[in-house]
Amino acid sequence: MQPWKVVASTALAMSLFVTGCSEASKPAQKTETTQNQAAQTSTPAPAASETKEISSADFVNAAKELVGEIEKGVDGGKVDWEKVQKIHDDKIKERVQAMDAESKSQVNEQLTAAMAAGKEGSLTVKTAAELYEKLMQKVAFLSVRHDFKEANDNFAKKEDAKKEVAEAKEFYDGLLKGMVEKRDTAYQTQLISTIDGGFSEMNNAIDKGDNLGYNLAKQMADKSLMKAFYLASGAEKGYGYKIEKFVKEGSKEDIKAAQAEGWAFFQSLQGYLEEQDKADADFINSQFDLSNDPKNIKGDKINQAYVRAIASVAKDEYGQSFKNWGKDKAVITSLEGALFLDMIKTDLNKALGGEAKAKALLDNAQQELEAVKAGNKDKATEIHKKIDADLDKLMKYGK
Repeated sequence: MQPWKVVASTALAMSLFVTGCSEASKPAQKTETTQNQAAQTSTPAPAASETKEISSADFVNAAKELVGEIEKGVDGGKVDWEKVQKIHDDKIKERVQAMDAESKSQVNEQLTAAMAAGKEGSLTVKTAAELYEKLMQKVAFLSVRHDFKEANDNFAKKEDAKKEVAEAKEFYDGLLKGMVEKRDTAYQTQLISTIDGGFSEMNNAIDKGDNLGYNLAKQMADKSLMKAFYLASGAEKGYGYKIEKFVKEGSKEDIKAAQAEGWAFFQSLQGYLEEQDKADADFINSQFDLSNDPKNIKGDKINQAYVRAIASVAKDEYGQSFKNWGKDKAVITSLEGALFLDMIKTDLNKALGGEAKAKALLDNAQQELEAVKAGNKDKATEIHKKIDADLDKLMKYGK
């Protein structure tokens, strides 16, 4: 995902932030030019290895302090915007820029825009606070992934690898766990226990020198975090449906703030999903984009686009499994395919036409994984044909 595409896809939404105009905003083209000029003159992002001066714990605390300061204005209190800016510049920006450089995203610009909009009043303070908090969750997620990779790269050095996992756990515990807990409560899932188990198994695998075990545990934690972002944004109790309900009921809720939450949650998934299904990823982004009238937001349409995009990713993972047959990657990508199917588990009954069909797909995913682990290619191929047929149906869901 190239940086300019982020600007292009959210140009009008970012104009609400960067130019400080009202929600009846100026043309998107002018804003895009403004942002491109800002990007050209901005300080180059530091490498991720240069962010160690601010520890993960200090970063987490700074993020909480900054959001807390903005939230003072939600109920009419006074926000110290100079303090907000100083915390961002001194303790937040460097890591965010490093993660932006790795992921080819523009979170720092988006955070800066959110702060400016809240200060100037072009967005409500609540909307600005939600944007900042949820985009910081994306930074935490990117940081967790960065540390997971560092641990894998330094796997032979046990203490170094475990230090990276511990740092990832600090980002998770501090900025992501609360978000996951809310989804577990709403959907009666067990994501917290799965993620905690993943961290424990990663450390056990490092102690044993079991690199495959490490990577399988890593995928359990990583994809469970992705599932939480999906449940928050696009599933049956996510913001797509919430916003549609608010509009229908004439709710007094700050609907723009809810829209900002849906958009910001999606940002943690956008880069991943658009690699296999850019059309549906762009659609989800455009639905939540703050330039879109909330009256246009339809929960079913967002949900169906998510299902199609996630199914497309699962299909690619299964394909990678057979391309890498005989290697550890075959087992890892087979597990990833199964985890992406689990991500949309609550949607499968409706998307496939019944509980029996949904259960059959999930059972096949488990059996296929076991066959790949056992090195039984004939059996894995036979089961994969059934999975692939269902994936093709899911990739057409709602069309």
